[in-house]
Amino acid sequence: MSLTELQLEAASDQAEAIEQRLFELGAASVEFGDAGDEPLFEPPPGAHPLWTAVRLKALFTDDLRAEIAAAALAKYALPGTAIPVSPIVDQDWIRAGLAGLTRIHCGGDLWIVPSWETPPKVDRGVFVHLDPGLAFGTGSHPTTAMCLAALAAAPPRGQHVLDYGCGSGILAIAALRLGAAYALGVDIDHQAVLATLENAARNDIEPGSLDALLSETEPAAAEFDLVVANILAGPLVALAPTLARSARPGGRLLLAGLLDWQAGEVMAAYRNDFDIDIGAERDGWVLLDGHRR
Repeated sequence: MSLTELQLEAASDQAEAIEQRLFELGAASVEFGDAGDEPLFEPPPGAHPLWTAVRLKALFTDDLRAEIAAAALAKYALPGTAIPVSPIVDQDWIRAGLAGLTRIHCGGDLWIVPSWETPPKVDRGVFVHLDPGLAFGTGSHPTTAMCLAALAAAPPRGQHVLDYGCGSGILAIAALRLGAAYALGVDIDHQAVLATLENAARNDIEPGSLDALLSETEPAAAEFDLVVANILAGPLVALAPTLARSARPGGRLLLAGLLDWQAGEVMAAYRNDFDIDIGAERDGWVLLDGHRR
């Protein structure tokens, strides 16, 4: 099937109306993006901000419909901007998406290796085989990379590990590969729970050593030697009581998914129960590292 893309730059207060009109004119999908290199940080709960100038990309399965839509929406375009309409060249999108993904050395003995890659020939290697999927977590994002490096630097041998916001299960599986006795993955997304269990099977994780649950099920109190949560600053603050109850006295806490300017607020939410500080920084993201009192 051939596709045609239409691009339109407009003011944010008109973006939703344009989106609706694009669908009425036959668009198969509409994507919002930043038209002015304007960063958006984590919004408060319930807020859904847009950039001041929004670039809408609409896909059409009919090039004539795309041309008609461009003409109909010309009045919405920002002054001095055009509405380009161009065909999208057919290609193997799956292969194209995987082309830039390769094995990752996390530190120590730990490696993340996609299924199409051969594990590196190293004297001591701990390999987690993980392919990109619907759930977050392939090891390439700075937040995940810092968590993996922390696990590799101090392997949780014999420990019980809680991975809250498990996504693909990468942190729980890495912990088990590094010698953890048991890991529990928790997430709000049913797809993440399924992905964690599927990735555990792909990595030959022993039955019974990893469970994955939806977050509506509260983890057992004071059961975990290591609690790791790679989410966002807002949820991390809200989860402080839950994660504090889950960690045994002396247990380690790793928190990621927050920007450097959010670290103070998150640490303040945990300081009643943990000795906590910044453990690592990468590309503006930070990892918080603490121990339960």
